Amino acid sequence: MKHRVLGKTGYSISEIALGTWQLGSKWGMPFDEEEALKILEEAYSLGINFIDTADVYKDGLSEKVIGKFLKTKKDKIYVVTKCGRKLKPHISDLYTKENIFKFVEDSLTNMQLEQLDLILLHCPPTDAYYKEEMFLALDELKRMGKIAHYGVSVEKVEEAILASKYDISAVEIIFNMFRQKPVEEFFKIAKEKNIGIIARVPLASGLLTGSLKSNQTFDSKDHRTYNRNGESFDKGETFSGVDYETGIKASEELKRLFNDENLTKYALKWILMHDEVSTVIPGASKTGQITENAKASDFRVLTDNEMEVVKTIYDKYIKRGVHGLW
Repeated sequence: MKHRVLGKTGYSISEIALGTWQLGSKWGMPFDEEEALKILEEAYSLGINFIDTADVYKDGLSEKVIGKFLKTKKDKIYVVTKCGRKLKPHISDLYTKENIFKFVEDSLTNMQLEQLDLILLHCPPTDAYYKEEMFLALDELKRMGKIAHYGVSVEKVEEAILASKYDISAVEIIFNMFRQKPVEEFFKIAKEKNIGIIARVPLASGLLTGSLKSNQTFDSKDHRTYNRNGESFDKGETFSGVDYETGIKASEELKRLFNDENLTKYALKWILMHDEVSTVIPGASKTGQITENAKASDFRVLTDNEMEVVKTIYDKYIKRGVHGLW
């Protein structure tokens, strides 16, 4: 497992990390602590030392099982958690000092930690990025020693650029073969300001694994069933905002390009071909998935021709529907 530095944090973290939205469960299914611990152990055995979670994942159970896992390891494992999505309604006016302080204390309690390595505001509304109060609260928490670093998880490139005006250490952003816009402007800014980039939704909710079919069905509680048009949250979180049938057509072309039915390692390696990216956080609901994901770090580099064809496929199938939205 290769490592990269996470921006101004100075943390040396694994290129492939572990996202825990579906840790110990498939989307819409009950949480299984035993399976979650197996996934964490498998990630650790593969050299993964960076875990992404959030206070809303399984209502805090994700943070709690991660905290339990950390106590069994002497080696440093970095954890980034996110806060803000518990706000009801999820509006910028509620991103107050009082609420942010409460979220941090809750995450510290859940993971039984004295300090958070990195906390990200969890996709605040766009107008929240004009609220200096949010970032001043995080600065104060940093001075207090409650957090070591902070940043944001964003829906839009615009939000990443707005956040970069503050003293953030990292940005978590959707970036994959089907969401290429961050390269155009934000990556340059992040490099200049030494902001770590955490690439999320790297497999476009499974579209970029190559395993999904046109007639695929999903559990009724799976967001890939109920959020395709943004009914519950930003539709960019589901299949990266790509129309499902269009995404299937594009993935079939990618299979032909790489002459392989399994796209996972190509999709993750494509992201890692961008030096500005610090780490990629694919999720896993079972150990075999994290094993497969980890292979991307040592996988061969993609050729210039392959990179160009991926761009051509994006332009042909995807760009018109997603590029201007996020």
